[in-house]
Amino acid sequence: MSGCVVHEDEHLLVVNKPAGWNTHAPAPDAGEGIYDWLRSREERWADLSILHRLDKDTSGILVFGKSTLANQSLTAQFATRQIRKSYLLLTDRQPPSAAIVIRSRLRRVRDARASHADGVEAETCFEPLSLSSEISKPARSHLLRALPRTGRTHQIRVHASENGFPILGDTLYGGTPAPRLYLHAEELQFMHPGTQKAVCYRASADFLSDSRGELRRAVVDPAATDAFRLVHGASDGWPGWYVDRLGSWLLSQSSFAPSRDQETELARLSAEFGARGVYHKILSRQVRQACGSQSSPQLAFGECAPARWPVLENNLRYHMSFQEGYSVGLFLDQRDNRRRMATGWVGHNFPCLPGMGARLLNCFAYTCGFSVAGAAAGMRATSLDLSKKYLDWGRANFELNHIDPASHDFIYGDVPDWLGRFKKKNRQFEVIVLDPPTFSQSRKSGAFRVEKDLGNLVGEALHLLSRRGFLLVCANAADWAPSAFLDLVQAAVARRGRKILHQYYFPQPPDFPISRHEPSHLKTVWLQVD
Repeated sequence: MSGCVVHEDEHLLVVNKPAGWNTHAPAPDAGEGIYDWLRSREERWADLSILHRLDKDTSGILVFGKSTLANQSLTAQFATRQIRKSYLLLTDRQPPSAAIVIRSRLRRVRDARASHADGVEAETCFEPLSLSSEISKPARSHLLRALPRTGRTHQIRVHASENGFPILGDTLYGGTPAPRLYLHAEELQFMHPGTQKAVCYRASADFLSDSRGELRRAVVDPAATDAFRLVHGASDGWPGWYVDRLGSWLLSQSSFAPSRDQETELARLSAEFGARGVYHKILSRQVRQACGSQSSPQLAFGECAPARWPVLENNLRYHMSFQEGYSVGLFLDQRDNRRRMATGWVGHNFPCLPGMGARLLNCFAYTCGFSVAGAAAGMRATSLDLSKKYLDWGRANFELNHIDPASHDFIYGDVPDWLGRFKKKNRQFEVIVLDPPTFSQSRKSGAFRVEKDLGNLVGEALHLLSRRGFLLVCANAADWAPSAFLDLVQAAVARRGRKILHQYYFPQPPDFPISRHEPSHLKTVWLQVD
């Protein structure tokens, strides 16, 4: 996030919000908004207050309050219209030849806004601008500055559209389809609440930059992490295609071989991130069930990857491999939850996780990513999985981080079976992770389907969770509504006679963007249970 912070002091945090990120996400299926992400990311940002908003697809300056004085002062300045806001926009229609002031009354019409006699007052000044060498933009587009004198939802977009020059990319209001909404909050001027002096914060517009890349750069610190998603299917304009950076290699995934356009994009990404080689994996249930060599990613171009190599994630290291079949070693969409485990900081108003000496049970441990993160925080980890190969991989991940695996437990076996064994032995854990596969088959427990069986799994795990212990429950089922997932988990806790003291829901991280065409596949909830 450091690359997007424009200014920070004891009263204010000013950021340059990338396009495509909600200011605030009111529902689990809307993804995590920048406001909630900031508050869950850093303890010093836990008490941020949201003072104004930008549309999801609008980029630019946002200010958050960090103190009571800032909240009171800026709220009053917004209410009395003392704050000056300046936006830049592009249109491919003929703009006004001179500055114009548009006044109307706006009201909501379904998911949009429109001028109507019964609406609320709205006023915007538009100024056409000559071409500026400082602002890159698509060809055959016109640049304007918008100065809203009121702060109504979609005000600039409605006024531009209703006066014949809809914003490029604003299909909701008649704009020509484009890679993004070409609207940018350029400048914010107000009286600083601490110094009582006029301040002006500015974020330059670059309408030709990759807005999706900007979003990823905002949430991934390259000094601490070199494994993250670069292309996420339809949400990034590439339906059915996914690309991950895994240290010095890129992994492309789709149901077919890369198209010519995808090959061109892979070459560009490879050059941008200095990749030594690019691999491609076919996404197919038949391939997944094939032998290791057939289901493994295949080299597309560049250097061959070694049998294993390390990647860096939140300053912890994990082994990757393209030679072990369908799986490569780490689920990148759980990056933020592993960080929460390692730091103990889950989110605003959520108690810190226990650290040194706390007992962690990691069910369906895979290559033990959560176990490594917990062990780095001082927990004693018990990793449980039905694959000896992955548990050995997990031990190697411990050693890679200079953590002695002999001080932790690695148990090969069926999770439901071992939960029953632990119950009989009265084993207790302060932290339990349940991150089951969407579907699995074992000889002892039979078929497991997450939508059907997760509730029973949560109930059995609660027998092992200590009083006021912490439970992380995850599901990776794209067609399962977040509300239904949460209802199931909460009902399972209630059936055991336990009480949820604190709850924090997280979807997948922002480099796995959520859209109407690509809904959230990952659902995770942290609970503290009495």
